[in-house]
Amino acid sequence: MSATTFPARPTAVRPSTRNRLQAAFNKRALLWLAVGIFLFLYIPILILIIYSFNDGSQIGLWTGFSLRWYGELFQNQSVLDALKLSLWVALWSTLISTFLGTLTALALERHNFWGKVTYDAILYLPVIIPDIVMALSTLLFFVVLGVALSRYTILIAHVAFNISFVAIVVRARLADMSSTLEEAAADLGANEWQTFHRVTLPLLMPGVISGALLAFTLSLDDFVITFFVAGPGSTTLPVRVYSMIRFGLTPEVNAVSTLMFLGSTLLVIISLVLQRR
Repeated sequence: MSATTFPARPTAVRPSTRNRLQAAFNKRALLWLAVGIFLFLYIPILILIIYSFNDGSQIGLWTGFSLRWYGELFQNQSVLDALKLSLWVALWSTLISTFLGTLTALALERHNFWGKVTYDAILYLPVIIPDIVMALSTLLFFVVLGVALSRYTILIAHVAFNISFVAIVVRARLADMSSTLEEAAADLGANEWQTFHRVTLPLLMPGVISGALLAFTLSLDDFVITFFVAGPGSTTLPVRVYSMIRFGLTPEVNAVSTLMFLGSTLLVIISLVLQRR
């Protein structure tokens, strides 16, 4: 009498195998999502860079490769004046905000004082509030005080929001620093200034430089706040580019935008490298 045969049961997928498949799918999905977001953000910038080398005067019609518009850009005196003013504001705002932001970070990270929590919360306001709110409040501040708008009002406004960014970067560096070396220097007879000059500041310098580069980049690229607090004859490069766009798009606008993008990207990369170190 022959034995009865039953159909084999389907092999169940083990939970570990299912988890690995799910993790692999999630990883690929996140990868393609990230690639899609980056393409969406940077393909227009890539097109702008390509058309900055267009020989023709029409912005959307490619007629050949040429450096013509870069040559005309460096002969445009109004653009050069705006660039000089932007560099002047960015340099001085970086120096002042780096000094004040570093002192602020040291005070908040290493000392306790009355109102520390409140001051710490206020420090983040320029980072989280919209630029338009910051611009209107700064303009109202100058109007109430009766201060005439000029390059110096731009400088004050840039210092006001750059201090927060510098302080945040320097505080992140301070949080990773151990205080044992400073304590060892004090045990060996060094006073507070010698300890700061020979131990704390060299260890803190990568964060200070990163904060300074970030402040310089933000100041150089700022448009909204600068547009509100700039007076007659104090036109920075972003504001100048906006005025050029109002009179029509030309490859010259592409050229100046390309140079601004490359300069800002270079400064941000240097800042990130220093922070990683």
